[in-house]
Amino acid sequence: MSYPYARGKYAFGYCDKTGFRYPLSQLVYEVQKGVRTGLRVGQDVFDPDQPQNWVGVIPITDPQALFDPRPNGATSGRGLFSWDPVGDGNSAMVLGTQGLQTMQIDSAIGTVTVTTS
Repeated sequence: MSYPYARGKYAFGYCDKTGFRYPLSQLVYEVQKGVRTGLRVGQDVFDPDQPQNWVGVIPITDPQALFDPRPNGATSGRGLFSWDPVGDGNSAMVLGTQGLQTMQIDSAIGTVTVTTS
């Protein structure tokens, strides 16, 4: 059986990326999107075929969203929460009435002495 090319442990080739000399058995074909590019490169500079190159080619479904995820009839938790430090929550609109009209504020100060001369 004859081979069309010379073979042997002393055969060498050159990397198409770096130009460095390698034993011919250590040169590998570079592949992009599943197809050989025709470049033979050393194993230390070889870039494997990236999964990002296959976006849109391989069908991927990853359903995570739910249709209408709220439970039926649930009313608690649907309101908005806010913190109102003035008036203990009475300063907001309460059922169509002005909250500021019903707000009562109590305050107290110690004694103040004013002297003039």
